[in-house]
Amino acid sequence: MTMDFMTLFQNDFLFIFPELFLCLGAMYLLVYGVIYSTSASKEYPILLQNIGYLSVLCLVWTGILLFNAPVTHAVFFYNSLLIDDLTFFLKSLVLFSTIGSIFLSFDYFKHESFHAFEYMVLLLLSTCSMLLMISSYDFISMYLTIELQSLCFYVLAASKRNSEFSTEAGLKYFLLGAFSSGILLFGSSMIYGFTGVTNFEELAKIFTGMGDHSHIMSNGVLVGILFLAVGFLFKLTAAPFHMWAPDVYEGAPTSVTAFFALAPKIAILGVFLRLFLYSFFDFLSAWQVLFFVCSLFSMILGSLAAMAQKKIKRLLAFSSIGHIGYILLGVSCGTVEGVQSVLLYLVIYVIMTMNVFGVILSLQQQGQPLRIKYLSDLGLLGQTNPVLALTLSITLFSMAGIPPLAGFCSKFYVFFAALGSSLYALAFVGIFASCISCFYYIRLIKIMYFEKPTQWVVYKPVDAPKAILLGCTVFFILFFFLYPSPLFLLSHKVALTLCM
Repeated sequence: MTMDFMTLFQNDFLFIFPELFLCLGAMYLLVYGVIYSTSASKEYPILLQNIGYLSVLCLVWTGILLFNAPVTHAVFFYNSLLIDDLTFFLKSLVLFSTIGSIFLSFDYFKHESFHAFEYMVLLLLSTCSMLLMISSYDFISMYLTIELQSLCFYVLAASKRNSEFSTEAGLKYFLLGAFSSGILLFGSSMIYGFTGVTNFEELAKIFTGMGDHSHIMSNGVLVGILFLAVGFLFKLTAAPFHMWAPDVYEGAPTSVTAFFALAPKIAILGVFLRLFLYSFFDFLSAWQVLFFVCSLFSMILGSLAAMAQKKIKRLLAFSSIGHIGYILLGVSCGTVEGVQSVLLYLVIYVIMTMNVFGVILSLQQQGQPLRIKYLSDLGLLGQTNPVLALTLSITLFSMAGIPPLAGFCSKFYVFFAALGSSLYALAFVGIFASCISCFYYIRLIKIMYFEKPTQWVVYKPVDAPKAILLGCTVFFILFFFLYPSPLFLLSHKVALTLCM
């Protein structure tokens, strides 16, 4: 029986070799950390930085294995997992985001006296679960990978054990994350109960032409789709299901907040796009209304609520809610152009967010822990550290959608896709919300250049990993408009993979 089992799946394991390598690498680093950090003969060394660089090496090798995979299109493990151009694109983006998050965290943990090497292992395990989530082609594999990812995130949010705010963030994330996972599971069970299948492709075949018929099965499936949509919108922090995001973003350690703002959204959106634009496409007119409303609320709330914030991380939380609204605007189109605009927006959003958190984590006082908490703490940064002030100003202008920066290109293409799908009202609201968001982005720039701080601060030089990351991201933001064709063509190719 064992030989038959191995023969049955021997080729399938080759298709997930990058994920297997990453999982085994995480386990090896865990054993290495436990043995050496508790070794009296080695004088109990602090291994966070050491394991951090080994984690980056694991992620780089995972990327190399991903790029050199012998098979690029396959469905395996009894139709529960899939690899195609979309999975390759999103997995590459997840690996890039995780590597960026690790580079951002080195100096932060050193100054915060945070020495738990398990942080890096949890990052690798959560990244492995996200890679598998992107490949999910079945409700069972989708739910299992979401739960594995969430378990790592609950611990990461509460990883700063001596902080009551971090503990609170972990508890809130756990409660509301469990609630949203329950909603997802209920929606999946509803659809399975009415169709008898859990595979995305089988569902697409069953639902072909069903969306226009109102009978018991169709109505039951619609309820299941509604619950699934709400569960995913919880995970994406889309309004009005956003209530956990500002508290978790503020309470979690800043490097963890940066990771939460980057990688999870990519993985969730991967499953989200495949499920709704492939399996549930025949119910477009039903779920499109929900996404219209959530996109509208997210864009308006993200713009208005951020204006009232006095803390940097809460402001960035509401800013990310606004960006999710623009992404949902692209999803609502239900067209190839809409999917392309979502993928394009996602890449540029990840790079801009990485740059903003890189600047915040770079503002370290000489010999002091990180104390940049309020907007007023950025007072006269333009004089105390002009390079970082200029970098942050460029990124904030890009987030506001000021031409010709990369953020303008992403928003322009989303609005272009919305107009092409006759969503004129939603596109107008999006432009209006984007204009409002300029207020709080430019307000930050005003604080950096014109408002005096409560006390003058001398910042230490930026460490090398962060400096390289900031330089690369600000270069992309500044000069993307000169040669956007490669990313446009790649996103179009990936969008066609999903929509054909």
